[in-house]
Amino acid sequence: MKIDGGTTAWMIVATAMVLLMTPGLAFFYGGMTRAKSVLNMMMMSFGAIITVSITWMLFGHSLAFTDNPSSALNNFVGGFDALGLQSLVDTATKDDGTGMPSLIFSAFQMTFAIITVALISGAIADRAKFGAWILFTVVWATVVYFPVAHWVWGTGWLNTMGIEDFAGGTVVHINAGAAALALALVIGKRQGWRKEPMRPHNLTLVLLGAGLLWFGWFGFNAGSELAVDGTAALAFLNTQVATAVAAGAWLVVEKLRDGHATSLGVASGAVAGLVAITPACGFVDPWAAMLIGLLAGAICAFAVGLKYKLGYDDSLDVVGVHLVGGVIGAVSLGFLAAYPFLDQQSEGLFYGGGFGQLGLQVLGPIAVGGYSFVLTWIIGKIIDKTVGFRVPAENEVTGIDVTTHAETGYDLGTVYASGVASPNGPTAPAPKKVDA
Repeated sequence: MKIDGGTTAWMIVATAMVLLMTPGLAFFYGGMTRAKSVLNMMMMSFGAIITVSITWMLFGHSLAFTDNPSSALNNFVGGFDALGLQSLVDTATKDDGTGMPSLIFSAFQMTFAIITVALISGAIADRAKFGAWILFTVVWATVVYFPVAHWVWGTGWLNTMGIEDFAGGTVVHINAGAAALALALVIGKRQGWRKEPMRPHNLTLVLLGAGLLWFGWFGFNAGSELAVDGTAALAFLNTQVATAVAAGAWLVVEKLRDGHATSLGVASGAVAGLVAITPACGFVDPWAAMLIGLLAGAICAFAVGLKYKLGYDDSLDVVGVHLVGGVIGAVSLGFLAAYPFLDQQSEGLFYGGGFGQLGLQVLGPIAVGGYSFVLTWIIGKIIDKTVGFRVPAENEVTGIDVTTHAETGYDLGTVYASGVASPNGPTAPAPKKVDA
């Protein structure tokens, strides 16, 4: 099979779209934090881009997507045939069976690894040492993400059994959500949590970030078909309708429960829909995608409140949106899957399938979530006991942007000094001290 120019061009575009999702996540998360920690929150996403890109090139692709058939470990982790991607470079002009060079596939999968790691950061906003976070990204990607990608998308045990995960419900969202819960428990609650208001400081950034995520997610989902065909079109359409329904469902819940439909709600609902449709987008009919979006928007709107009832400080609702939304999407395939792609897969219960696929769709989240939670807790504890994972309390209160990065997100003092944008009017004297 020769390299197909259309497929290759589409996958290059899809890869760039998925990479854009991580800066989009930085805006989304950054706007949800307080003003004194917005830069640190965004830096955690950009830090993940750096570290995961390097580790993926050195050994991540090899551990996730090469075989090690002579080893009993092949069910759990790949081999070392593609270290440094050299074997892919040596055959860069050859097709890998998908109509495109293997290097494009590797780059595409690298962007998935990047955003999965970055997602975890939302659970520990305002209080994590930047250096400890950077160390965590390297270790977690190596010990957790690369093996899990091999389980589900490589030749690992879940793939062999026939689990369905079109674009990353288990590999990305359940994986990151379980890790976020573990890391939030290891690091502990923010200073003043539940006693002080910790509202999003810039909802315009949140909406901008949600928009970039929504845009990039079409590459995330439709690109996962690795081809330009009808299934890619189905994944594209399902992504849109599920997301729209989820955003609307979240707003309805807010209106009925709180009396207001909020901009944070529409952004969070959209992300919940994107998360839930991810594993299912290429396997279900559009009506089923709408049902998945409805369930995700409504259930996740309530799930984000679990942290107050259970007492864990998941700062930006990674657990309530990504873990819960990922489980909704993954398990829904046991009922709604209409288009199996592997011989050992079967349709969902609503399409005449038995309970075997449903059992697999339940097993996947349990196995991946449990593995991710336990390993993340261990990694987090080791880092915390050695280099320390949390900034000193006084630095957290002052603001992690200033104490860690020697910067602030908003130079309000300069603006006020000009008299142009003073809160007291255009000619009012500048305040003596501004706490950004």
